[in-house]
Amino acid sequence: MLAVIQPTPDGYSARFERHLKHPVEKVWSYLTENDKLAKWFSELKVDDLREGGVIKFDMQDGTFEELAIIELKPHSVLEYTWGEGRVRFELYPESDGCRLILIEKINKITDHTSKDLAGWHVCLEVVSALMDGKTIEWRKSEWSKWHEKYIQATGELAKS
Repeated sequence: MLAVIQPTPDGYSARFERHLKHPVEKVWSYLTENDKLAKWFSELKVDDLREGGVIKFDMQDGTFEELAIIELKPHSVLEYTWGEGRVRFELYPESDGCRLILIEKINKITDHTSKDLAGWHVCLEVVSALMDGKTIEWRKSEWSKWHEKYIQATGELAKS
C-alpha cells in the first residue's frame, strides 16, 4: 500500500502503516539493534540509543551524517532527523502482533523525495519479510516499481 502523502503547515508528511504478525519487542529490535538494522538498512547504525543520542548514516564515501534522536520511548516511539526533515516510527501492540506506523516529515518535495519514499516502502517490506524468516532477493526490482508510483504521487502534490 502506497504511503499517504499530505500537505502540512510546514511541508508534507508521508505515512506508512503496516500490520505485522510479530510482537512490538521483536519489531523494536529491528529498528534499534545494529545487527538487525543492518539487514534491512545497512547504511544506518545506532550510535547512542537515547533522546539526544545519535544514529549514523553511512554516506558510502567514508563520511557519516549524524541523525539526532528527537524522541525515544522504548518499544513505542523512535524519531530522528532525516536530512531537513524527520522520520518517526510508532509501534502499537495488537492481539495478533503489532501495528507499525512510519511518518516521514518532509519540508519540501524535491526530485529526491520519491526515492526516499520508495526506499522506506521497500525497507518496511524487507523488515516484514526478514521477521517472517524469508530471504530477500527482490529489493532493487521492488524499489524501481515503487519509485515510479512515488514519482507520480509526489508530482501530483507539487502541482497542487
